Amino acid sequence: MTNELAQIDDAIDALLADHDPKEMSTVEFRGHQFDRGLGVIHFPVGRGGMGLAPPLQKHIDKRLIEAGRAPEDPTMFFRFLAGPTIEAHGSDAVKDRFLRPMFTGEERWCQLFCEPGAGSDFAGLAAKAIRDGDEWVVNGQKVWNTLAHLADFGMLVTRTDPSLPKHKGMTYFGVDMRSEGVEVRPLRQITGEAEFNEVYLTEVRIPDSHRIGDVGEGWRASLTTLMNERTAIGGGTPKRGGGSIGDLLAVWNKLPADEQTPVRRNRVTKLWARAEALRLTNIRASQNRKVGNPGPEGSVAKTMFAELNKEVYETAIDLLGLSGLVDYDFTYRAPETLDVSGSGSGPRYAFLRARANSIEGGTSEIMRNILGEQVLGLPGEPRVDKDRPWIEVPRS
Repeated sequence: MTNELAQIDDAIDALLADHDPKEMSTVEFRGHQFDRGLGVIHFPVGRGGMGLAPPLQKHIDKRLIEAGRAPEDPTMFFRFLAGPTIEAHGSDAVKDRFLRPMFTGEERWCQLFCEPGAGSDFAGLAAKAIRDGDEWVVNGQKVWNTLAHLADFGMLVTRTDPSLPKHKGMTYFGVDMRSEGVEVRPLRQITGEAEFNEVYLTEVRIPDSHRIGDVGEGWRASLTTLMNERTAIGGGTPKRGGGSIGDLLAVWNKLPADEQTPVRRNRVTKLWARAEALRLTNIRASQNRKVGNPGPEGSVAKTMFAELNKEVYETAIDLLGLSGLVDYDFTYRAPETLDVSGSGSGPRYAFLRARANSIEGGTSEIMRNILGEQVLGLPGEPRVDKDRPWIEVPRS
């Protein structure tokens, strides 16, 4: 590790000697950072990384931010999903085309997975892609597409062979969100935001050169995206007492002494202990992860984060009493950034936004199935459609 840190520090020193982040745009500097192998440290040499352990990225980001590079843009959340998927499954041409502008922020991405008719059964999707020479023609509808109104490209999974079982007839593409036939419609949430969208694809043409992975291997590529999404949502490691539990403590500390009853204190203390256990678990998982794509620990973190976050902000609103019902702006707005946890946005907003935590990235019910079967080795639920051709499976 010492040699690796020295190697990284030498690369950072050389980067900063040649390119001062205070004298150029964030996009330009991040391009130089990528080219020096300091973009995504566990990616291979020549692809923005050095092939080193993922935890070392924190050291890079800390040093560069201290030197004046802008912190991570919240709209860049999806590069943590699309980037590893492209690196793991994309052709060399696909990697050359997408990885660098994704990292610099020149091209922003969204995720086009869920469908109204599939629900939590992602493999049951019906958006159809038919090959036409060097292009694919796509028709279908996607829903709950976060920040799709800002995206340049979307991670799109389609049905390319309905005669195969549902997990085997899927193919993954990068779709240009400005293509003819792509329509993005906002979905207003209880927060007043339209962070989510529904996306309609009508006769959309996608070049085969934008295919990510082999034809029919969309399920395998999608798992890479989903594992990284769950880790990105639930795998954060704020400082001790920070994040959502910090919001709750701020509410607690402002309560009059006579309202800080033993029962309330006990409730807050239990939540603090659970938040700290999750934080330490995430630190351990991060240290143990030696490759770029996470395993089941991402599902553990995501499940625990989703349920804890809801309880934390429900408690905060309870402590606020009637004042928790006022001083919130429900005005309709299309956000420019993404705040998954809601921490830092105030308990009133976060209480509403936290409802999504147990749905996005896989519902808590699906997460428990994954943990039961893949981590604990429990028998799986009966799946009568697993080996049947998708086209023969009844759908609502």
